[in-house]
Amino acid sequence: MKYEIDSETADRITLCCLKDHLSYLQEELKDHKENGSYMHPEDVYNSENVLIPALETIIDYCGG
Repeated sequence: MKYEIDSETADRITLCCLKDHLSYLQEELKDHKENGSYMHPEDVYNSENVLIPALETIIDYCGG
């Protein structure tokens, strides 16, 4: 059995996933900075300097 969805629905699902992941990264980083929860130093760097800015750019581009 094959299921198909239209491109607008696929775009909305993708945008929701991107926003959820951005929120997760921001919360994880905030918890690390404010409460001292452990994050590997590379993860801190990548979240702050690579992943969060990239996700924000992509979400803005997608109309989020």
